[in-house]
Amino acid sequence: MFSKKSAASAPATPERSRPAAVAQLRAAVANPYVGASGAAFLFLATLAVLVMIIGDPQAGAPVVRLPLAKAVVAAAPPGWREALTMDGAGPGVTEEVFELSEAPVEGELAGEAVITLPGGPGRSRVPLPPAPIAGLSAPGPNGPLPVIAPDGRTPAEAYARPFRSNGKPKVAIVVGGLGLNARATRDAIERLPGEVTLSFVPYAEGLQGWIDLAREHGHEVLLETPMEPVDYPDNDPGPYTLLASSGPAETTKRLEWLLSRATGYFGLTNYLGSRFLNADPAMAAFTTALKARGFAFVDDGQAAGRGMGIPRASASRIIDDQLSGEAIDEQLLALEAQALERGQALGSGFAYPLTIAQVADWAREVEQRGYQLAPASALTRR
Repeated sequence: MFSKKSAASAPATPERSRPAAVAQLRAAVANPYVGASGAAFLFLATLAVLVMIIGDPQAGAPVVRLPLAKAVVAAAPPGWREALTMDGAGPGVTEEVFELSEAPVEGELAGEAVITLPGGPGRSRVPLPPAPIAGLSAPGPNGPLPVIAPDGRTPAEAYARPFRSNGKPKVAIVVGGLGLNARATRDAIERLPGEVTLSFVPYAEGLQGWIDLAREHGHEVLLETPMEPVDYPDNDPGPYTLLASSGPAETTKRLEWLLSRATGYFGLTNYLGSRFLNADPAMAAFTTALKARGFAFVDDGQAAGRGMGIPRASASRIIDDQLSGEAIDEQLLALEAQALERGQALGSGFAYPLTIAQVADWAREVEQRGYQLAPASALTRR
């Protein structure tokens, strides 16, 4: 016979203890501290899984940019830079040095520190101030025209990339023909270091947008000026070409139309111009107009020694006259030799994909060989 026991005296079973366990779990989850900890754990676990799935260990290290206002830097506690370096094993801090004119600049000034993690890009991409800068433009018949500011600042000074010499031979490169081919233009802006000067065609669609993008990547900009070649009109540079036979008034009128296409460039460069550049009256009118508006003139070598009285520079070599990698490399090495002899050298080229690639590769190593890569504006002389 089997004896019967009351439910109260029966031993507890897993089924009977489940309601109590569920109640305890609900109470724990209801605790805000437990809930927050659990959510944080789930977030971190999910993030780790995503990094393992989509992360590319060969993609290179990220670059962290922190804009630091001058007041913040001044108020920072001692040792903040050392803390960022983590005893030499962590991220480092580099600074862009700006040479400011004596004239005051409107608005609040702020510096930008660029932190590059180990393995990341070696060069900083400090953007140049957006154009137009206040006081440097005025309404014209075809659009805004550049002018010298009331305080004396010129576009040549305000829109040039800041530069400080370190005493080493300076080498500068101008890459032109930009704005017509979108792929080549973006490639030049994004692949070339900010020290490389870029020149844009005035007829380019969306010209101001391209100039703005170039300045965001740290490039100073030149505007290409169509000038009459010896075989004109068979070889026509385009609308509003500056003609050797024009009088000063006509030259100024055509030039103002070209200048009104966009803003943000520190000077002009020639497109063709073998006849115009060698005509004294034409060059005198051109130089006078540039001086009145505060511009520099950087030519491709055809006008060396001409157009004085304004900030001037002339290229000594066209680096891609022969379109091969070996020939371009030889021209770049020749520029280094000239810089070693004379203290500085300027080369120019066209935005061919090969030219962009060769200059980008060369620029990564030129400073390791004892030279300083400089913007073209740093080589201009009056």
